[in-house]
Amino acid sequence: MSLQPDQDTDRSKLKKDWSSVRDIREDTPTFGTRILENKEHVWNHNAWDNVEWDEEQERCAKEKVLKQSNKPMPLEEQQKYHQDASKYWNTFYLHNENKFFKDRQWLKIEFPELHNTTKSDVGPKKIFEIGCGAGNTMFPLLSVNQNPELFIYACDFALNAVEVVKNNPAYNPQHSSVFVWDLTSTSIPENIEPGSLDIVVLIFVMSAIHPQCWSQAVENVYKMLKPGGLVLFRDEIQTIWGTKFTLEQNAVDRRLIVNRHRRLQMYRIWLQGKFRKIEEPNPL
Repeated sequence: MSLQPDQDTDRSKLKKDWSSVRDIREDTPTFGTRILENKEHVWNHNAWDNVEWDEEQERCAKEKVLKQSNKPMPLEEQQKYHQDASKYWNTFYLHNENKFFKDRQWLKIEFPELHNTTKSDVGPKKIFEIGCGAGNTMFPLLSVNQNPELFIYACDFALNAVEVVKNNPAYNPQHSSVFVWDLTSTSIPENIEPGSLDIVVLIFVMSAIHPQCWSQAVENVYKMLKPGGLVLFRDEIQTIWGTKFTLEQNAVDRRLIVNRHRRLQMYRIWLQGKFRKIEEPNPL
């Protein structure tokens, strides 16, 4: 389905209620309903789904990457931001608090497994939002929760982010707990038992971690999840998680974001994955 200019243009003001990710596996269909079939109609909506770059756009992107790679950040600067990452994120949340990132209202669309845990009849469920920032995953879930046995853990390695969450009027200690923790630590949080979590949420987290630390991060997530537990995230995909988890979704979301007031077109690409912890065989 595609929207044409003569259709109900007021729909451009509605919130997105469909998934636009496309699984890279050949047997999986393409999602998304707002398809740009005529470039002259680009200003009719704020966003378009499944937008592929043409040769000219790809050439321009490669030129920008080459230009940036020819002037890399000095090594000492890289080391500073890596070693003192929590310090810089603390400064970020000190200045921005909860005003920078918006609540992820798209979670129900992309990760319905999360919203299923909020239903009244599903029983005990435990979720862990890692890299919670201002609680942009936790609070949308708590706002619709009907499950008296749902509990959400949330962590960030920036103390100021944790304080932002605690100071939010929607923070509910009966159904949630937020604390400081680094995903690359050599041990899991003291208040989370091994094999106790149903879902771990990692949204724009792994890309903020040095690649040398990815294996430790995966090990920690694996240790905390129940057998059959699920990882939901947006970042690099199969090379990070394929050794310990089975692949349920390996998807790309190509979108064209349009600023109609400034007449700007911005191409965005996200990677999105769902991974299931492999069931451990019963000892004989």
